[in-house]
Amino acid sequence: MKIVFATNNLNKIKEVQALLPSTIQIVGLGDIGCIEDIPETSSTIEGNAMQKANYIKEHYGFDCFADDTGLEVESLHGAPGVYSARYAGEAKDANANMDKLLKELKEKENRKAQFKTVISLVANKKIKTFTGICSGSITKDKRGKGGFGYDPVFLPDGYTETFAELSLSEKNKIGHRGKAVRKLIEYFL
Repeated sequence: MKIVFATNNLNKIKEVQALLPSTIQIVGLGDIGCIEDIPETSSTIEGNAMQKANYIKEHYGFDCFADDTGLEVESLHGAPGVYSARYAGEAKDANANMDKLLKELKEKENRKAQFKTVISLVANKKIKTFTGICSGSITKDKRGKGGFGYDPVFLPDGYTETFAELSLSEKNKIGHRGKAVRKLIEYFL
């Protein structure tokens, strides 16, 4: 079975494909000729995931799934949240986003945070959503070379390594996207 994953992010594709059984193959947006930026104008993570999945179904005709992920920091009232990718501006620069986050948390004692991923599946004339959450905290500096996005500053609960210091398989085991993808797989099987 092939299904479109509504993303151009090769890191996400690699991370999700590693979780899927060999019977399910992901096709990215480039594979279907989608080169335009898909609108993400919702004020919620759930809304953005649904908007992207519906866009591909409506404009390209493929069943697909899309995800949206946000880092929600308790002492920042859930920010950056739905704006995680653009936290430091439209350039979507991961280092600038982390730098801004670390600066805003500099004087804060409470560094509790959670990653939240919502996957929206549009298939067989139905829409389903799957949510994965990973709780943790924000470190005081960047650590590790792996992962992407906020991984160098996110320390999952019960671990001494950031997501960027963990192997992909370990991150997938405990991470937000892995949890949401496992729910998606259960739905397929």
